[in-house]
Amino acid sequence: MPFTPSRPLRTLVLFLVAVATLLAGPFARPAFAAAQITSYTVAATIAADGALHVKATIAPDAAGGDLVQRFATSEETTGNRSYAFTLSDVRATRGGVDAGASVAQQPDAAVVTIPLTSAEPVVLEYTVRGAAFDNGDGTTVTWRLLQGLNLPVETFEATVKAPALFTMIDCAAGSATSPGACGWYRGGTHDAPDPTFHDGPRRAGDVVQVTLRFAAGSVSPNAVLTHHWTLDRALSLAPLPLGLAALLAIGGLLGLVFLSRRLRREPSPDLTPTIVGTFRPVGPGRSEFEVSDDVRPGQVGTLIDGRADPVDVTATVVDLAVHGSLLIRELPRGRFAQGDWELHLRHDNPRPLRPFESTLLDALQPHDGAPARVSELAGRIGGILPRLQGELYDDVVASGWFARRPDVRKNAFAVATWVGLGVAVVAAGLLIAFTEFGLLGLVLVALAAGFGWVIQDVPARTQAGVKVLTGLDILRGQLLTQPTDEIPPAKAEAELSEVLPYAIVLGGLGRWLDGLAATDDDPDPDETDLSWYHGPQGWQLSDLPESLRHFITTVEGRLLER
Repeated sequence: MPFTPSRPLRTLVLFLVAVATLLAGPFARPAFAAAQITSYTVAATIAADGALHVKATIAPDAAGGDLVQRFATSEETTGNRSYAFTLSDVRATRGGVDAGASVAQQPDAAVVTIPLTSAEPVVLEYTVRGAAFDNGDGTTVTWRLLQGLNLPVETFEATVKAPALFTMIDCAAGSATSPGACGWYRGGTHDAPDPTFHDGPRRAGDVVQVTLRFAAGSVSPNAVLTHHWTLDRALSLAPLPLGLAALLAIGGLLGLVFLSRRLRREPSPDLTPTIVGTFRPVGPGRSEFEVSDDVRPGQVGTLIDGRADPVDVTATVVDLAVHGSLLIRELPRGRFAQGDWELHLRHDNPRPLRPFESTLLDALQPHDGAPARVSELAGRIGGILPRLQGELYDDVVASGWFARRPDVRKNAFAVATWVGLGVAVVAAGLLIAFTEFGLLGLVLVALAAGFGWVIQDVPARTQAGVKVLTGLDILRGQLLTQPTDEIPPAKAEAELSEVLPYAIVLGGLGRWLDGLAATDDDPDPDETDLSWYHGPQGWQLSDLPESLRHFITTVEGRLLER
């Protein structure tokens, strides 16, 4: 009686067959697909311009599936460089008819796919450029005639024709990463004048690389070497880039030193400087302050640094008050309130006003009968501050201290600086992006910045300006060292007050404020004792140092708010 499996057993068998089919599916080759290439036969020709024309006859062992060959179009070499190859005129035929090949370009390869619709041999033709390398005394042509194939190869044969006799022949075969020697190769003999190469069998993905060397002038090199950008290469420390950067840095520094000395050199004053102010002895232990009406405190600051700063305007306000054009009245304030002052116009100044002083006083005219306040200065003076500064510049030029307005000169230098720095940055960017001379670009940027630093404070003072500046240096020394208690008591308040505007711009303000406060010899309030500064109720002269410091700081802050 024949064996009849039970239903549960039949079900188990069918389940196992299904599982086996699923597991084997991804690894199974499609039915009737080619398993290998029986022969891969190459007829190659090297042209005089270095182009390599290849005609490969590929014979599969069966029809079915695709023949895929991947040709590398980039090869890494030393120094962050790579060689580039170009494949062109790619076509495939079968029996003289187009075989339906497709070419996919990848970043580093050209992939040729040919459907194997029959077992008839396929003829693949292409031209490669970039495989002819200049080796100094000739040209070396090397190319992997077999590479990147998706099927194993039983037999490989190749014959290469060249426009001249070769001086060296070589062949390597095996894995793409470390090929060894070919089966055999020969050429240049009577019975085999053309180089011939034989190898096989080879696995899928293996290579056969042939190499021929020719004397100079026989074959033109056409290799394309590409440099890859890296920061190490861009900022190379190789002898040539480093040496050029060092030479430029040394030469540039010497040039900046010379330029600095040249531009900063001013006319040498004669032995007699222009005395702006001094303390003239009037008796034993007594001296009086004398100052030239031709040099105002606002002009002093502009002459010293070539800039009309808020401190120069503040010193002008105090100077106008001391000489009778203004009255500064400190307003009462609460414990935590911010201080404020009223600026009342007066007409007791015997000196003729300079244009910048008139402009300042016009801006302080009462509005609706109310005097100007320091808290309003940003709105009152902010709009006319450029004009005020311009008049100060014009004044120092008219006084003969500058040959040209210092702000115009500095603006011209500033434009030159920014243009030079921009050009240097662009040049540095190009050098870093495309060459190994990035250090040279960085040196250019540093020198351009150094040029801006050298010329930012370049003076343009005349002989007369230098003489006045020398006189101001003498006055500065006296303001910092002269005893503050030598002014005759009868004139102490007036003359010590006259010193203050110059001390604001030259230094020593604190000691002269203390000297003026020390003239208070009674405990009575001094709200109106000074002709130019009035304090709130109960204010004493001993409060002046703190009051005036606060006034100066507040005025400068308001002017900077514009």
